[in-house]
Amino acid sequence: MTFNDSVMLESEKIIFKLRELFLKGGFVPYRMSKFEEYDLYAKNKEFLISDNVITFAGAGGKLMALKPDVTLSIIKNSKDEPNVLKKVFYNENVYRYSKEANTFKEMMQTGVETFGNVDINSVCDTILLAAKSLEVLTKDYLIVLSNLDILKYLIECADCEDKDGLLSAITRKNGDYLSKTTSNRESEVLKNLLSLNGNIKSVFPKLKSILSEVDRFAKHSDFILLVESLLKSRLSEKIIIDFSVTDDMNYYNGTVFKGYINGVPGAVLSGGQYDNLMRKMGKRSKAVGFAVYLDKLEEVTVKSEKALSESDFVNIAIPKGRLGKKVLQILNKAGVRCPDDPDDNRKLIFEDKNNRVRFFWVKPADTHKYVEKGVADIGVAGKDILLEYEPDVYELSDLKIGKCRMAVAAPVGFKYDPNKTLVVATKFENIAGNYYREQGKEIEVIRLNGSIEVAPMLGLSDVIVDIVETGKTLKENNLEVIEDVVPISARLIANKTSFKF
Repeated sequence: MTFNDSVMLESEKIIFKLRELFLKGGFVPYRMSKFEEYDLYAKNKEFLISDNVITFAGAGGKLMALKPDVTLSIIKNSKDEPNVLKKVFYNENVYRYSKEANTFKEMMQTGVETFGNVDINSVCDTILLAAKSLEVLTKDYLIVLSNLDILKYLIECADCEDKDGLLSAITRKNGDYLSKTTSNRESEVLKNLLSLNGNIKSVFPKLKSILSEVDRFAKHSDFILLVESLLKSRLSEKIIIDFSVTDDMNYYNGTVFKGYINGVPGAVLSGGQYDNLMRKMGKRSKAVGFAVYLDKLEEVTVKSEKALSESDFVNIAIPKGRLGKKVLQILNKAGVRCPDDPDDNRKLIFEDKNNRVRFFWVKPADTHKYVEKGVADIGVAGKDILLEYEPDVYELSDLKIGKCRMAVAAPVGFKYDPNKTLVVATKFENIAGNYYREQGKEIEVIRLNGSIEVAPMLGLSDVIVDIVETGKTLKENNLEVIEDVVPISARLIANKTSFKF
């Protein structure tokens, strides 16, 4: 009997290819229930991609949940045998909240878990299997490695009080933040590691040199031993080191990694060592694994073909208005020229064919979307936009243009009453919420899209949180700045996939 695979969906073909690969690697299939007790996810919500979970009342009144994750269920239901090596793979539906769709989505997730007597060889084999998993789909992929044990130690030693802010800056490749907030030896090592970005063969000598400056890693480093093992494989040319790859250190440890395919925005595969999660769940075993995001892989055929046809162009998202003109001036000085003046016509897309650069003329509040989704490779966005929407992009440089500040303004003579809920009018809900949360103040946020200065004048709010440039508009409406929130300027941002290819 012959089977015509043309009747299969692309995602179904991918599942069968990966299933064959996992079985050949000695992994056995693992099946589980569609739901778990909600308490499992409530206790480990930081481990989940989203803490929004579909719940329902089970038999006996227990609160149950449709599973948003597979790894937690496997750990919970597996016997703890730290001296035995177990290898399982799964193809399971998970139910996750999609921020883009603003609803829950059912999606197929496939992956592998190795737990028990896990050593460097096990981690090496898992990373190579991750590479093979992407190789069955396309030749244009990369596996990106980092090490949380190294990062955690250096962050703890860095002379910066805001450790969470430092980790966030590392994830965004925000070298400006590191330069401004750190200066000791460990911090310099951290900056040097963050500058590493390349194939493991090309950066390995520099990696060893950098780590030799830290006593803890000078004579022995599991990560160095791991990279040495990976270098023996033919797949090593597809593996790069990039210390901006991070994950929650309460759950993950050691080496973590992500997989990228050219033309598909964001990681299509994610994995690493998670001994910390095992300890949190009362297990003595070590563990390593990865998951493949099948919903992302459905984009591979279309977007990879598009990437091949347009890969020789660098796409830049430029904000309209005064800021955009300043950006064009910077590009002109670098020899990259926009052939037309965007203000003199209605065109929104321009090309410098000599330099193979394409410009998108977009709204300032939208540049991050074009970059995050991979339509643009790089772009320019205000720090206010990055703080408000928190896009998954690299923040490469402070361009030192478009300078202003985010501030709290109130009617002249305003007195804060700690016994009342402070009413704040703003279009920057996230920034305002985070600012007052750090101060321990209770607020009510009223979102407005414009003419925010009028809100306190008419009694709609007590104060406003908004961008202040000269302060002239505030003064004309009898308002004054009472607190500065954060300085703002334009930042060069990059799509994470585009940056790696």
